[in-house]
Amino acid sequence: MLKIGDIVQTVKGLVETKIDLIKRDIQEEVFGFFTKIILLVLMGGSLLLVLLFMSLSLAFYLSQYFEAPYMGFFLVGVLYLVVLLILYLIRENKKTQDKIQLTLKGFLLKAKMLKKEND
Repeated sequence: MLKIGDIVQTVKGLVETKIDLIKRDIQEEVFGFFTKIILLVLMGGSLLLVLLFMSLSLAFYLSQYFEAPYMGFFLVGVLYLVVLLILYLIRENKKTQDKIQLTLKGFLLKAKMLKKEND
């Protein structure tokens, strides 16, 4: 027959094992989250570099097209001012905020959702 002490030790071992599994799951989720954040920062930095060089290329092209060295840079500046104005006007739009949040949630939490579906 099993003694009460043996049962307590078995239950204690099971609880400790479950705690260790939960700790590992939390660590995996935290590392996965930080990995995605780092990836998002790298993608954002790369996008900024592409935007910078494309803007310079467009400015030089427009300067050459209008045969005025300042005109291309002026027009690119106006273009960015228009983009800034549009973003400023839609900043309070709930639909736009919801779309951005949904996109970020999908990117950052997609692996977690896929993992749950596979389990």
